[in-house]
Amino acid sequence: MLILITYDVSTGNSEGKRRLRKVSKVCQNYGQRVQNSVFECVVDAAQFAVLKIELANLIDPEQDSLRFYRLGNNYKTKVEHIGSKPSVDLEGPLIF
Repeated sequence: MLILITYDVSTGNSEGKRRLRKVSKVCQNYGQRVQNSVFECVVDAAQFAVLKIELANLIDPEQDSLRFYRLGNNYKTKVEHIGSKPSVDLEGPLIF
């Protein structure tokens, strides 16, 4: 299933900047960045559960926020892109 993850991490101090880097790194492990604080991740239910726990343990809920949008398995008809930075087909073959 495709999950869209958005986050807003307060970077008013060095601790916030560290949290921002860690949140970004975890998201990169599961998917691709499509905007500054937005990731598309193709995961199964178990991976999604682990991902949510990892991210929830990184943020400060008093200052930061996470949003998860579940677009499901038929997401290819639900996502439309216009402009630069085309998306990579996460389920397609990898060519090096």
